[in-house]
Amino acid sequence: MPNLLIELFSEEIPARMQAGAAENLKTLVTNGLVEAGLTYSGAKAFSTPRRLALAVEGVSAESPTVREERKGPKVGAPEKAIEGFLRGAGISRDDLEERETPKGAIYFATIEKEGRAAEAIVAETLEATIRNFPWPKSMRWGEGSLRWVRPLHSIICLFEDEAGSRVIDLEIDGIKSGATTEGHRFMAPKRFSVTSFDDYEAQLKRAFVVLNAKERADDILQDATNQAFANGLELVEDNGLLMEVAGLVEWPVVLMGNIDATFLDLPPEVLQTSMKEHQKFFSVRNPKTNRIERFVTVANKRTSDNGATILAGNQKVLAARLSDAKFFWENDLRIAKDGMETWTAQLSNVTFHNKLGSQADRIERISALARDIAPFVGADEDDAEKSAKLAKADLSSEMVYEFPELQGLMGRYYAKAAGLSDEIAAVAEEHYAPLGPSDNVPSAPLSVIVALADKIDTLTGFWAVSEKPTGSKDPFALRRAALGVIRLVRENNLSLRLERFVSLQLLRHKIGILGSSNSDDADILRQVLAEMGTHSAFEAAYRVIAGKEDGSAVFKQLGQDLPDTLCDLMSFFHDRLKVHLKDEGIRHDVIDACLANPLNDDLRLIAERATALEGVLNTDEGANLVQGFKRANNILKQAELKDGVEYSYGADFKYAETDEEKVLFAALDQAAEAIKASLALGDHVGAMAAMAELRHPVDAFFEAVQINVDNEVLRRNRLNLLSRIRSVCGQVADLAQLEG
Repeated sequence: MPNLLIELFSEEIPARMQAGAAENLKTLVTNGLVEAGLTYSGAKAFSTPRRLALAVEGVSAESPTVREERKGPKVGAPEKAIEGFLRGAGISRDDLEERETPKGAIYFATIEKEGRAAEAIVAETLEATIRNFPWPKSMRWGEGSLRWVRPLHSIICLFEDEAGSRVIDLEIDGIKSGATTEGHRFMAPKRFSVTSFDDYEAQLKRAFVVLNAKERADDILQDATNQAFANGLELVEDNGLLMEVAGLVEWPVVLMGNIDATFLDLPPEVLQTSMKEHQKFFSVRNPKTNRIERFVTVANKRTSDNGATILAGNQKVLAARLSDAKFFWENDLRIAKDGMETWTAQLSNVTFHNKLGSQADRIERISALARDIAPFVGADEDDAEKSAKLAKADLSSEMVYEFPELQGLMGRYYAKAAGLSDEIAAVAEEHYAPLGPSDNVPSAPLSVIVALADKIDTLTGFWAVSEKPTGSKDPFALRRAALGVIRLVRENNLSLRLERFVSLQLLRHKIGILGSSNSDDADILRQVLAEMGTHSAFEAAYRVIAGKEDGSAVFKQLGQDLPDTLCDLMSFFHDRLKVHLKDEGIRHDVIDACLANPLNDDLRLIAERATALEGVLNTDEGANLVQGFKRANNILKQAELKDGVEYSYGADFKYAETDEEKVLFAALDQAAEAIKASLALGDHVGAMAAMAELRHPVDAFFEAVQINVDNEVLRRNRLNLLSRIRSVCGQVADLAQLEG
């Protein structure tokens, strides 16, 4: 079967676009061939800075002839309906066939589509692919209408089989397909002909072009690692930079250069970031001192002086860049040693969000919430507040302005320079974490507190101004923030009533929003916070505002807005917790059963209960108990609906007639105490096990005892006993939520 070779040769393609473009070429071409009826056995896509290439193996020589039968209108249908069917099928009246069916006589048509040569299909598919290629950005040049990422110079479209190779003819904006390409721009610029993919790849390598991007990356990594090792150093690996550099060169030549001694005392992260962002250099570290002492650059050609001139030029440019970094570092250190007040004051001029105020406003809220959280994490409230106030100070520094990706990390350096403790300094870097599902979670108490306060403030703020995620859109990364709260709580084994802190922060946001308009309502809400005491935030709000005649407007707004906002945000946390626990293999109905219980704002508690319930449901005792529970619950619900009363009190042992009833009374008493004791100790596995012990008494009860008897006293007592089953099991989860 024939093989197909395609190359689209152009000016330099941006490195970040190459891998995606190669895959798009493969997908568009192969899908087009298959849709037209051709088959193939395999396809591989490649990219270099100046070309996209595709090799398709085992392409069928032609598409098959296809016979299709179509059912038309009824015989005797209106002429317009019949004519429409004929046009759609591309046939004449003579091609129709009448057939008798259970629904009467129907017209049928048999349509035959002749197979087509692969060359014609390939030409059409490739032209459509090129003209509709999904570049993130594209351009037109000359007088043509074609848009491409950079000017397109030539097209190879070559079919190769046992008879040899032949060009598939097509022309796009004056560019005719052929069988020639170019090698390296400087070392082998002359065009040459190719006959197959193997010939193409081999000739490119002789012309100083490595076609495979992974091969280029592997060569760079191996050579750079070897050169570093030969000098007693080690390469700082960076896979993202490696793939980017592999997309900048067709013939990689690895060169190692020196960093001027005046810059070696800069923080290694500053050196690494500056060289990576500005020069695309790899960092080389001294493992004994952990300092970045040299760099690796990758040239795109071999030179007669073995790269000496290239290195000299790069070192000159690097010195200029690092001089700027050194200037920023030294200026920032002077401010840090003075206490960083200059930076924190400047944050008043930095807008966090147009509806949520400045970064300084945000820091005040986070600091207040950090004080609230501190006692529950076992940290000093003053240290928590101080850590929060300084955690984002480095956002005003010159270094972070130049390199935003260093925020937090530089804050840690500056806090140490200011004489702060290691624990407070670490908060500046660690409070941003976790940034993703695989990111490390901080464990130091102060870092945990400020990380929680930061994320809760972000969530409550955007909920307060109705900027919630919608569908797949989440511009403020609020799903990531909620997952961060869940992981901080779970992985640090914290028991926090999240609703308390969310309520507090929603009130603080409301104060900020109202205060920006100089509203008296803001003063009322401040009094709410001041008089909270042991009340919940919203109970305090009702108590304070309802008693004030001038507070009626804000009371109305608070009563209709903030509690609903709180409920909605807590539901968002629950949804994120469901996703998180499902990834751990816990069933969705198990999670719902645990969320239906009180204390569902304690995320660690919910997660532990769900894990324990999942475990007990995987046992025979647990699975059978659930069936018994559901039977009891269904009988109880039907009786309550019929009688119009709630059977939730009054099951009395003295009315127990059978041994099975008496055993169930005793088992429920024992289980209730055991579950209560286990939950008090945080032993959710033990609580679930105690609940599972009810399996046999419940089964025996239903086998031996009739519930709906004529004696109303016995009936009510047995229904109340069923209610007792529901309430005892309900201490750990709402088993009615379970499926099956």
